Amino acid sequence: MKPPEAPATGPEGREPGSAPAVSVCANGPLIETLQNRPDFLRAASARRQGTPAFLLQARRRGEGEITNPALVRVGFTCSKKVGNAVARNRAKRRLRALARAVLPLGAMPGWDYVLVGRADATATRDFAAMKAELARALAQIHGAAR
Repeated sequence: MKPPEAPATGPEGREPGSAPAVSVCANGPLIETLQNRPDFLRAASARRQGTPAFLLQARRRGEGEITNPALVRVGFTCSKKVGNAVARNRAKRRLRALARAVLPLGAMPGWDYVLVGRADATATRDFAAMKAELARALAQIHGAAR
């Protein structure tokens, strides 16, 4: 008996025709990844909410910005204080997983978010605790925004 063949993938390792860098949730907003330094700098000068495992920076995008107002944008960063490249990449992977789990439920369209990793905490803290902290941080930021 011959094993079934694996589906073909494109050069990026995705199925042909699948969309990159934008997440679509059935009951949540479109989520896009921040990639430009000016976007990170604008978020850094806006609202902040600290947690034991990470820092959340958030800002409402202006009316004149050329982006979809229904879009939520999120960025991830870890400085060298977090550790070597392996430690920073592990921390960013955990922050991306955290954002995929929580942002569709608590993020508001038209906002940019940046999750900043903390040394010795982002890579080791309990993931369930981090999810609760992000939900609480989003609620505090949006409570102050209204």
